[in-house]
Amino acid sequence: MHYSKFQKHFTEDSGIVRLMEDLGDANAGENELLMLGGGNPAHIPEVQQFIMERLERIAADPVEFAQIIGDYDPPRGNMEFIEALVDLFNSEYRWEIGVENIALTSGSQAAFFMLFNMFSGDYDKGPRRKILLPMLPEYIGYSDLGLSSDQFIGHKPEIEKMEDHWFKYHVDFESLSIGPEIGAICISRPTNPTGNVMSDSEISHLQVLASNHDIPLIIDNAYGMPFPNIIYTDATLNWDKNTILCMSLSKFGLPGARTGIIIGDADMIDSIVKMNAIFSLSIGSFGPALALDLVHTRDIINLSNNVIRHYYRRKAEQAANCLHQELKGLNFYTHKMEGAIFLWLWLPDLPISCHELYLRLKLRGVIVVPGNYFFPGLSDDWPHSKECLRISYAMHDSIVEKGIKIIGEEVRALYT
Repeated sequence: MHYSKFQKHFTEDSGIVRLMEDLGDANAGENELLMLGGGNPAHIPEVQQFIMERLERIAADPVEFAQIIGDYDPPRGNMEFIEALVDLFNSEYRWEIGVENIALTSGSQAAFFMLFNMFSGDYDKGPRRKILLPMLPEYIGYSDLGLSSDQFIGHKPEIEKMEDHWFKYHVDFESLSIGPEIGAICISRPTNPTGNVMSDSEISHLQVLASNHDIPLIIDNAYGMPFPNIIYTDATLNWDKNTILCMSLSKFGLPGARTGIIIGDADMIDSIVKMNAIFSLSIGSFGPALALDLVHTRDIINLSNNVIRHYYRRKAEQAANCLHQELKGLNFYTHKMEGAIFLWLWLPDLPISCHELYLRLKLRGVIVVPGNYFFPGLSDDWPHSKECLRISYAMHDSIVEKGIKIIGEEVRALYT
């Protein structure tokens, strides 16, 4: 068969494809794999109990059951769920948004495919545009979403080293420039892979820059407020018409439902709705149906604040303590834990590349994600990008501990 350039672009080596294949191998394989690489959320019993009870109510109501599985929702998404979200955001944050400001998508990845290609590439007038990532590293899933191979301009961060083997990235505003080639700014908050939570002042600065250049600021809020609120530091959630806020039900505990949420200017949202109709006809009903009662009752916020956040914070502290113990005496840094579900390990002057270390760990049954995949749009060969690993601590404590011990053994062997 003869394939198009489109096929070639989306089937070449990709970090996100490798990550999801590793996740599938870990879930389906007969041999034990210590899966510390994927973004799969933990199976939290208190959350799953709410979902199970909702499923039972749906199954007990023949009319609702038939509607959920037998009828198309509109391309904007389930309207009752969207109305419940509007009420939640307006009551919690006083945003004064309406249903015209929200569209659902088939997961966040689909949302970012549409958004990135709305604001980058060829325009009727002016230069070809790109997406600015103002603080690398950034989410692995962004890299291959463009219809062209040069969709991003990635910006190096400032690195603040701290005591006791901790460090933190900051936006380097002094060297950050926005020219006519930039179509949008995009960040994740908390950041995947590092767990960094940009400060309110950094967000405000980026919002001003975006407004001054008449481009949107896209905020990937998959781990953020108000759900699942996996944030361990002070932060405020703000929205304005120049900000596009992307959320998801995945990290709340519903990754299989594939439900993304976009909040933005009504005109932009209308474009998303039309693209949904073309790409998918409609948006799946299952996720909105499962989460509807949780949004109405605000249990989605209560569970996020009082169960999910505390669950992951305990696991983060436990995993970090284990990692620091296993690497004691070596030259290493862990990014300050501010949110999300990952440890970001920096190994300065690593004797081999992080990708080679990933392969060595894989041979020992430990799956992590090499850091080189998290630097899209980087203009030069920065050694730091080959010295980092992303380690998930969402799995069972015993799996995390066993995996980290093996990571410690491999790293210690390389340095000694």
